[in-house]
Amino acid sequence: MKWFARAAGAAALAGAVLLAACRRGNSPGRVIVFGLDGADPTTIDLLLSEGKLPHFAKLRREGAYAPLVSQKPLLSPVIWTTIATGKTPDVHRIGHFVAVNAAGEQLPVTSRMRQVKALWNILSEKDRSSAVVGWWATWPAEKIRGSVVSDHFAYHFLMEDSAGKTGEADRVYPPDLEKRIAGDAKGPRDVTKEELAPLVTVTDEELARPFAFDDDLSHFRWAYATAGTYTRIGLRLWKEDRPDDLFVYVEGIDSTSHLFGHLFRAGPLSGELAEQQKRYGHAVEAMYEYADRLVGSVMDAMDARTTLVVLSDHGFELGRLQDDPSKTRDMRRVSEAFHRPEGILYLYGYRVKPRTRLQRATVLDVAPTVLALNGLGRGADMPGRVLAEALDLTVPAPVPTYETSSSTAAAAVPGTGDAQADPEIVKKLTSLGYIGAKSPTGDRNLAGVHFEAGRFEEAAREYAVLVEQSPNDSALRASYAGALGALGRYDAAIEQLDRAIALEPVNVEAYHNRAVIHERRGEKEAAIRDYQTAVRYNPQYEPSRRALARLGAPLPQAPRSDAEKRAAALADEAAGAARRGDYAEAGRKLDEAQRIAPRFALVYQYRANVAYLRGDRAGAIAALEAALKLEPDNALFRENLKRLEPTPTGKR
Repeated sequence: MKWFARAAGAAALAGAVLLAACRRGNSPGRVIVFGLDGADPTTIDLLLSEGKLPHFAKLRREGAYAPLVSQKPLLSPVIWTTIATGKTPDVHRIGHFVAVNAAGEQLPVTSRMRQVKALWNILSEKDRSSAVVGWWATWPAEKIRGSVVSDHFAYHFLMEDSAGKTGEADRVYPPDLEKRIAGDAKGPRDVTKEELAPLVTVTDEELARPFAFDDDLSHFRWAYATAGTYTRIGLRLWKEDRPDDLFVYVEGIDSTSHLFGHLFRAGPLSGELAEQQKRYGHAVEAMYEYADRLVGSVMDAMDARTTLVVLSDHGFELGRLQDDPSKTRDMRRVSEAFHRPEGILYLYGYRVKPRTRLQRATVLDVAPTVLALNGLGRGADMPGRVLAEALDLTVPAPVPTYETSSSTAAAAVPGTGDAQADPEIVKKLTSLGYIGAKSPTGDRNLAGVHFEAGRFEEAAREYAVLVEQSPNDSALRASYAGALGALGRYDAAIEQLDRAIALEPVNVEAYHNRAVIHERRGEKEAAIRDYQTAVRYNPQYEPSRRALARLGAPLPQAPRSDAEKRAAALADEAAGAARRGDYAEAGRKLDEAQRIAPRFALVYQYRANVAYLRGDRAGAIAALEAALKLEPDNALFRENLKRLEPTPTGKR
């Protein structure tokens, strides 16, 4: 009996030790998620190799790391909502920067449009507290266990005329939080010349200009001020309220890259681009260094039981000049065209295995991993995984779902509160090139998500509804045709493409998609004609260029004689000079090209572009008219001429 008693006691003791070890391994600590919009892994690697960014170097040296694979569409509110929910855009239903209210006005996306729970909702229901600061689509601020400083706080509070704005009570939760954090807020006009000196070179007169998002310096000062503001607020809440989790979003790198990214480590520039480079050429690099210091301040606030997650939603291609220099005339990139599909992800601190390389981490893996760090299983309806290879814990078992009837998400259609969204935010998004007359809407992007995932029936259904709503949208019809073509419904696809081309005669994607269908049907000559037309209107359009090479067909406007070959080479050199801002050199190259091949339309096309860049509208018109005489059927020449010629009111 004594032997059995001793054995049972030993077994009980061993079980207790094992149980304690499991508890210790899975006991939740605290988590900080620090988001840096647009932080590019290649750029960080470059700066690290030069001995810069010491805090990123420490994260890499003592934590886990991988580029973070993002998902299309590469638009910030879409991806940051995917990160916060662990769900794809077709499920969470945030599809763009804006929605449209009942009056047809464009409004920024809001928390009410999200159709699933975010991490802070889930954690609240599991008695875990959160502080959320600046995260995309968090206005109106939700009631959670903890606090929310919504993305509208800086847009309103930091504007000089913020007093009396509608919806003030919804900027933060709880409402009395605003008074407590007011001292941490810094507006654009509070950023001094001395603070800006390491980043940009500006004059006192420029600093005195009234704030406006369409002014590059104002916008940059806003990005700098907001980055510091949100970080300071987050650290205050972390220290004073001691939430279990802190979520902070900082936009500075992304805005600066949109404004000045074409100047980053760029080669010798001329003219207006050289002036930009002299004043703003260091801004992007300096903003990365500022972000590194912000990361350092967060690391300093950690204790032994804190896990830090530093991440970005996408990367950014820097230092490449626009093919059309007019698009960088105001130092502004265009929409998401320069976003790269990989961001950054660093894990550091409590329960993180040092010097670990993560295995193909994606934006869908962040929410399950944060839940695991909180001792919670991922939802089985979350397609991502826990990044267990980097964590010293036992991964909790999945739960079926966190989406219950008590979900805090509201309807997808903007409500009355959303109708009060500040138009200044729309101005900001427009100034970065995200919103325009033909800007895709969220629903269009969500249809595109279905298409990218191979759900062609769902994509076609959504596109059909959108086409019915906007029958004169050429790009929308081309996208609808792509889904129909993927389903093998070629006749219906051709019909949509014909309509798209009739609406917009220079719709390059429509010509390419129609060529693809012709090729699938075995109609090689028709396919070649459409591929050539696509390249004719966009010589850099690689899908059609590759198709023509595969079919052994020549490029359009291909030089036919030695003189035209030499003229084409000179025109390319002129285009390179124009991209660098050297319009005088571009003009000299084109003069020589025209002398060599006076009947080569391509030369006049390039001449029109350079004349337009130099502000010589009459010269651009004359060059296009000469080009049209040589190629009367060229729709691109006709469309550009329409844009340049005077209207009946005398305006252009």
